[in-house]
Amino acid sequence: MEHDTRILLVEDDPHVRHAAAQSLELADLDVSAHATAEAALAELDNGAVDGVAVIVSDVRLPGIDGFALLDRARERDPDLPVILITGHGDVAMAVSAMKGGAYDFIEKPFSSERLREAVARAGAQRGLILENRRLRRELAQRRATGSLPLIGTSAAMEKVRRLVSNVAATDAPVLIVGDTGTGKESVARHLHDLSVRHDKPFVALNCGAVPETVFESELFGYEAGAFTGAAKRRVGKLEYASGGTLFLDEIESMPLALQVKLLRVLQDGVLDRLGSNQSVKIDVRIVAAAKGDMLALVESGVFRRDLLYRLNVVTVAMPTLAERRDDILPLFEYFVADAAIRYQRAAPELGAARRGALLAAPWLGNVRELRNAADRFVLGVDEALDAAAMPIDDGSAPSLKDRVERFEKGAIADALAQCKGSVSAAAERLQLPKATLYEKIKRYALHGRPDSVDEGRASI
Repeated sequence: MEHDTRILLVEDDPHVRHAAAQSLELADLDVSAHATAEAALAELDNGAVDGVAVIVSDVRLPGIDGFALLDRARERDPDLPVILITGHGDVAMAVSAMKGGAYDFIEKPFSSERLREAVARAGAQRGLILENRRLRRELAQRRATGSLPLIGTSAAMEKVRRLVSNVAATDAPVLIVGDTGTGKESVARHLHDLSVRHDKPFVALNCGAVPETVFESELFGYEAGAFTGAAKRRVGKLEYASGGTLFLDEIESMPLALQVKLLRVLQDGVLDRLGSNQSVKIDVRIVAAAKGDMLALVESGVFRRDLLYRLNVVTVAMPTLAERRDDILPLFEYFVADAAIRYQRAAPELGAARRGALLAAPWLGNVRELRNAADRFVLGVDEALDAAAMPIDDGSAPSLKDRVERFEKGAIADALAQCKGSVSAAAERLQLPKATLYEKIKRYALHGRPDSVDEGRASI
């Protein structure tokens, strides 16, 4: 229990009050002792309720009794644990009070150990509640701004953090390169949040997810009548992000014909809406992200060399999770805390065996896969991680082949869940041929939903 949280002790018998307070103080707890419930409630109202860990109160008190104190304390904070001290004849009432929200009851006479044990359990629960509240506020604030922390103390992440800090305040275009799931968008948001543009829009567009037929209108906008169905003017992502930052994810997927138009925006700060003869001046910072070898795409004629040079004034290379293994446990613990809040579940304890399984896993899906594993861990459905964490009967460690198979099964199960069972969508997410994925689904006894184009296949 934290030292900056108080125990409110309410007992009208001065001898019992003194003995109980002394017992708790010997356990290094901060105790505020009162003879009446009214005095305890006044302290609650005069200070922050979050600063109180536990209320310990006798049931029979002059004025407001312990049951009424329980009700009034819960009005102020429904999660504030209240332990009732009862006489022998009050046990039935105390049990009833527990159904009404009391944390526990202690029957007189009680030992110091019994009191300290009950307070310790209640205080531990209170600590988790307060920590969850803090995390919820922190995460809500980050979600409101779209910001997530760049967690990690590995040398690779320290390098990323230093580079982001150095260039964030500038308007230099940044190209973030790295494998899928390494956290490229988080870096882009940090660049925005640390810039003078932080109070302006951060607009994200995944170039790989936009059909080529509508890419130009999505990025540059259009005028009314520009094409069939264009009933009114529409502002594109570039114009909407003016004053702020436009994040172009999977920039390597941008159609070649539109790359020259984006180049003009970078060079001149103007764009032309589809169907318009009048240029629109904009002020936007471009942050792009790519996976794969961009120079190879340039050599093959898929990506313009001059645009690449404009985009990668500064290049941030994102390490894979395998290259920053020191960050696996801190990342997982953060994601578990986040998932516990989102799913309103208690955060499970991370034991030594599971920590070892986390560190031994290949994490081919990088940080994104780790986050999904944390979600499954909180929900109690991470079979792959459970299997990897289980001790082997003969005392030997699982082979590398066994570990890879366990986590491959977990990755496929997660992809199918994310894609609502669609094998085609899961194959695209995992970057596997559908035939290969079908074989693995059958091998691991998983369940997927064949898409309409696959109806000829046997049901899985």
